[in-house]
Amino acid sequence: MSDGQRSIQHVFVLMLENRAFDHMLGFSRISGTDAETGDTTGVNGLTGSESNQYNGMTFPVTPGADYVMPVDPHHEFSDILEQLCGAGATYPATGVYPAITGSGFVASYVASGGTPSPGEVMKCFTPQQLPVLNALAQEFVVCDNWHASLPGPTWPNRMFVHAASAGGLDHSPSTVEIADWESVDGFQFQNGSIFDALNAKGVRRRLYAGDDFPMVAALKGIGLGDIRHYSNFAGDLQGSSYDFSYVFIEPSYDVLNDYRNSTSQHPLTDVTLGEGLIKATYEAIRNSQYWNSSLLVITWDENGGFYDHAIPPAATAPGDTTPDSPHNQNHFTFEQYGPRVPAVVVSPLIPRNLIDHRLYDHASIPATLESLFSVNALTKRDGQANRLDALISLTTPRADAPTTLPSPAVAPETALNLAVAAPRDLATMVASRPDSPVNEGTLPGVIHSALRQDLQMSPPSEKAAIIARVKTIKTREQARQYLAEVQRKVRPGRELAASAKVH
Repeated sequence: MSDGQRSIQHVFVLMLENRAFDHMLGFSRISGTDAETGDTTGVNGLTGSESNQYNGMTFPVTPGADYVMPVDPHHEFSDILEQLCGAGATYPATGVYPAITGSGFVASYVASGGTPSPGEVMKCFTPQQLPVLNALAQEFVVCDNWHASLPGPTWPNRMFVHAASAGGLDHSPSTVEIADWESVDGFQFQNGSIFDALNAKGVRRRLYAGDDFPMVAALKGIGLGDIRHYSNFAGDLQGSSYDFSYVFIEPSYDVLNDYRNSTSQHPLTDVTLGEGLIKATYEAIRNSQYWNSSLLVITWDENGGFYDHAIPPAATAPGDTTPDSPHNQNHFTFEQYGPRVPAVVVSPLIPRNLIDHRLYDHASIPATLESLFSVNALTKRDGQANRLDALISLTTPRADAPTTLPSPAVAPETALNLAVAAPRDLATMVASRPDSPVNEGTLPGVIHSALRQDLQMSPPSEKAAIIARVKTIKTREQARQYLAEVQRKVRPGRELAASAKVH
């Protein structure tokens, strides 16, 4: 380990939602130094000639994406299969993933409800639309070969950040599934999570969340005292004894309001709100006394159905489950990466303006933590993953890193205020589409987080009744009612526990 790597004492990870690399940075035209070879290079972005065919029409990539999508592109396992392999593609159970052509993004978007404007999913942002992300990408390291850990949705991809595995899960779970998990003491990873491994080494962690129910809180072993609202983040870093070595940050989701006021960059929210969160996170770390010993990773969980031209390569299976796992609906082998997602790596111990073409996925995050804090690999995936600490090559922190970033392109004050706003009171809100089914998108994952916290705040004698209650939730309004009840129950206890662990 180099002197620079030894200097890293605080690793921060911010994971946003549902955006592909080309969609966010394909037209960035960033050039810089190859992080591996030292040669001059450019990002693997778009030429402008890339396209999809649908119903005899050509839909090319175009600059100027919508800040808010009219329709949420679907991104379950079957949807991404169509996006990558074309209409009619099938995955052979336990078999090899079909040939990837990248030809089905428009067809999949139309099937998501995008018939009025099929080409929306091919639109990509210009650098002027995303000034915060582009500034960081040019100032530090942009990784243009970072892939989702599997060609699937949010929940299993996020599990790879925490466990280098999805525990066999290849789909978005239902409320009945998560209730069944809790009846046997929670979702299990054969080798535990990175939180378990760090805890065994005495490495302290802290979780910041934009909502009361971050998805990471659904993991076994995460307690109420681990979670602190994001509005405290900048202030906590001004303290003199911040000894948390691993900090994971989740945005707000506003899932009951169709993500409208979310900082997650979900397609149905204004992407500039997430720009505000990125800016706030960077500036809080940059302007703290912990900056010189920090490493910040910003990435997205999966492509969200948006176009990316790169062909995802084959992957190493984690090896902790088999395709006949009870969590595996598609009998997937986990030997295929998903589409590329954006990723930026920030540290004053990294030279300016690097472009990293090496292969990464979300398992590179636990792999990096394992290297920095002398922890064994959790699975075969993180055991072979490229690590981000290899980018740490300076022995003296850079003094030229900006103390502030550009403002978001649209409504910058609103974006920055929302980034640090307290979670809304769910008891006073009205769920959008209240009678719609509960089992859609990330809502079941949010309910799982609430369920885990509910069980922690309740006596063991109430466990069966709480789980049975969750199984009865069928609509979004019923979900709101349950989340409001848990919010009222856990807020005082969680804030007290989290405050006690700040120092």
